[in-house]
Amino acid sequence: MERNTRQRTAIRQAITDAARPLLPQEILQAAEAGAPGLSLATVYRNLRVLMEEGELRSVLLPGEVARYEVAGGGHHHHFQCLTCQRVFEVDACPGNLAALAPPGFTVEDHDLTLYGRCHDCSPKRTKPKSQGAGHAHDHAACQELPPRRR
Repeated sequence: MERNTRQRTAIRQAITDAARPLLPQEILQAAEAGAPGLSLATVYRNLRVLMEEGELRSVLLPGEVARYEVAGGGHHHHFQCLTCQRVFEVDACPGNLAALAPPGFTVEDHDLTLYGRCHDCSPKRTKPKSQGAGHAHDHAACQELPPRRR
């Protein structure tokens, strides 16, 4: 067991406070207040130790650098904002996706990432002054989603 250092404590606190998966650079920026002079190499070294000790887990999105979140949060998925690129936890799960596998295949696990705009990056909508009776939802949500671009 490695000793608990000021740097490790600041890194652990930065990830916990964010309550979402963070990139190493985001961890560095958030942890610098608690550990002035912290370097990216030190962040990576401590992330490795915290992963080995089971305190953190990595979140891997296709084509991106690993992000890190607190381990033990149970099964969940992620949402990535296409504008700011931040990643957020999604507690819901569509459930057993085995029916999507080709015949004869066995599904052992799944991972789902939703893509769109986070609350901060979504266009702010104003409610229309009058909606007809029985119209309690926004028609824009009824439209088909555009294809995801990478």
